[in-house]
Amino acid sequence: MEGINLLDKKVQEYINEHINTDLVELRMKKSPFENISSLQLVQQIQGKRIAQKKFPILYNNHQIIYPPHLNLEQASSQSTALFKQKIFEGKIGADLTGGMGIDTLFLSENRDKFYYVEPNLNLFNITKHNFKVLKKDNIVLENCSAEEFISKQKPGLDFIFMDPSRRDENKNKKILIEDLCPNVMEIKEQLCKLAPCVYIKLSPLLDLKRSIELLPIQKIYIISVKNEVKELILKLHINSYSNNPEIHCINLESNQPIFNFNYNEENRYLCSKLSVPKKYLYMPNASILKSGAFKLLGNSYQLDKLDNNTHIYTSDIKLENFPGRIFRIIDLNFQPNKYDEKKFNIITKNYPLNIDEIKKKYKLLEGGNLYLIFLKAKNKTYKIVCSLV
Repeated sequence: MEGINLLDKKVQEYINEHINTDLVELRMKKSPFENISSLQLVQQIQGKRIAQKKFPILYNNHQIIYPPHLNLEQASSQSTALFKQKIFEGKIGADLTGGMGIDTLFLSENRDKFYYVEPNLNLFNITKHNFKVLKKDNIVLENCSAEEFISKQKPGLDFIFMDPSRRDENKNKKILIEDLCPNVMEIKEQLCKLAPCVYIKLSPLLDLKRSIELLPIQKIYIISVKNEVKELILKLHINSYSNNPEIHCINLESNQPIFNFNYNEENRYLCSKLSVPKKYLYMPNASILKSGAFKLLGNSYQLDKLDNNTHIYTSDIKLENFPGRIFRIIDLNFQPNKYDEKKFNIITKNYPLNIDEIKKKYKLLEGGNLYLIFLKAKNKTYKIVCSLV
């Protein structure tokens, strides 16, 4: 297999010794090893760096070979893969867009059989080696396209997972469902015949309303990690053209609860009552912001809102288990001469100045324990000092 020399003990020692070395500088140097290029060494170092944070399960294993950067970038994180492991049910599953195999690694856990499908031969061989190192004996590896696998596979799978490529042959990003590869629109009926549960991972930028109009969606999982939307997972069902799927808003690596609702519920509520800031401010997490459930959220937690276009809520009561951040207001009108501390965590919402302009105007640094929230609500601007609850 290409890259097998990278497993040599001395090569691995070199990679670990240079884990914090400037990669541009390292790439310009001649490789100290015969038959291994500087580019290959840099690729492995870069892979280990990414693995340390994104999939730490691989980081300390010195027999792992890392694929090119684009494959690392496209791979799911360990935390999102673990979440999918919990919600996908069944003993036999398949990942039709295997890539570097992070989703397969976790989705295959405790299954009788799991299919890994990947058409790129070099990536297939790298992942095959890594699965062998990790002793994943229940994985059946198929070096073919998703379409080829579908054409020869008989019904009997419990679930199928697919993460269609969002780049064209020129590596330009694509967002529309019909532009992805494989084309979900063309094969959705075949997928649903092979397995009762079909899960499609799509771009966080995707328009939910349009997706619901195009696909037979039973559930949508909006998955954030530390308040940044990372994945949309659609669960398809051939008989689910109801235009009212379940929506699950998740913020991983936080203690925030999952917020669940049905898509059409949002239309049943009036907007929250508008109010000036009270004792506490409530900011919904990124998954809820993506879902658009602003009226539903306010009514569910009996919160007032600062402005219809500023999705910040307020209350005199401190709530438990709110799916977002809660701030206790200290000062409604920040004046820099009142504070010796010049470090603040700065947030802006519909404010005429951006964060850099605010820092320059008020001579502030970012950091510290207090928050400064600059916002515009009901044609009034606020400069609010608060603490995170």
